[in-house]
Amino acid sequence: MRHLAIATISLCVIAGGAAVARERDPLAANPSAFIAAEIGFSRLAQEKGQWTAFRETVAPDGVMFVPQRVKARDWLKSQKDPAEAVKWQPHAVYTSCDGNVGVTTGAWQKGPANGYFTTVWLRDPKKGKLAWTLDHGDTLATPREAPEFIASKQAVCGSRPAVPIEAGGEGEDRAVGLSPDQTLSWTSTVRADQSRRVTIRLWDGKDMATVIDDQVAAPKQP
Repeated sequence: MRHLAIATISLCVIAGGAAVARERDPLAANPSAFIAAEIGFSRLAQEKGQWTAFRETVAPDGVMFVPQRVKARDWLKSQKDPAEAVKWQPHAVYTSCDGNVGVTTGAWQKGPANGYFTTVWLRDPKKGKLAWTLDHGDTLATPREAPEFIASKQAVCGSRPAVPIEAGGEGEDRAVGLSPDQTLSWTSTVRADQSRRVTIRLWDGKDMATVIDDQVAAPKQP
């Protein structure tokens, strides 16, 4: 496996059997908790069924793309668990400075098919419970190579200037999410042809730097 080079490593922790390489961060943030949540989510799919796992872990306002944007709780009500559940593994995690929002991304497999996923997780600051608020992914012709360590990056702490929100183009369905401390944002756009783009940005002390930029092509017409 390819070895990931990660700057300013301070320690490694174990989350559900996966080694997580962490950058130096305040004690308030806990990247390994988001990794553990993603691993638990995947295990739940194998133990109780794919869509059951999605129903039991989604936030009230969570969204999915099928390929149009849907409110996950409503869409999942009518979904029956397939005989074979998809399997997936996180490869990286990105967190807001305060640790209340985390984004995991990695690889999935189902039969001969494989692809990638990106999940946005919210942490209840009072209860500490995690729930996903955005989940999406796509197929890949070549599987993502599993890293030796799960990469971790946290937003820089401190105030930042307001960032203007770009309006969606004609026929686009665009939504923007922002962590409570405004150091992590997620933008999802579904175009008229049902292609989409999901972009994750972290505050690096100067700019909201892009750390994930997933682009999904329009579905092929029958």
